[in-house]
Amino acid sequence: MVEITIATEATPELHAAMERLVPQLSKSNPPPSMEALDTLCRSEASTMFIATDETGILGTLTLAMFRIPTGIRAWIEDVIVDDAARGKGVGRLLNEAAIAHAFDEGAITVDLTSRPSREAANRLYQRIGFVQRETNVYRYSKPEQLES
Repeated sequence: MVEITIATEATPELHAAMERLVPQLSKSNPPPSMEALDTLCRSEASTMFIATDETGILGTLTLAMFRIPTGIRAWIEDVIVDDAARGKGVGRLLNEAAIAHAFDEGAITVDLTSRPSREAANRLYQRIGFVQRETNVYRYSKPEQLES
């Protein structure tokens, strides 16, 4: 049986899981260090949900929440389900736990983004009840070097 919990501190088991899971999500970003993971787990703005079963950690999801003038924003980021556990409901359980938590904390909507190439994830989000929005998403990246 899969259990969903909230990580309150970095543990060696969680760090090892992130070393295994993050490369399954991103080839360009390294897994967090133990210190960075502990900072994330203790952050008031982020909540890391962990899916486990008798074999160990199957996946993670991070919920970012922050207050803006129009209310509380909730944003799901870095949903990672181990390749070996995909298709077994782990992603759904993680998302449902995060959504319930966000609503309990006062959010009235929960947002996320997903690359179109992640077809299975996009189908899951739609089955859960997420609706694609008509919006422009912009990103400003840190320049590699400052010009003099």
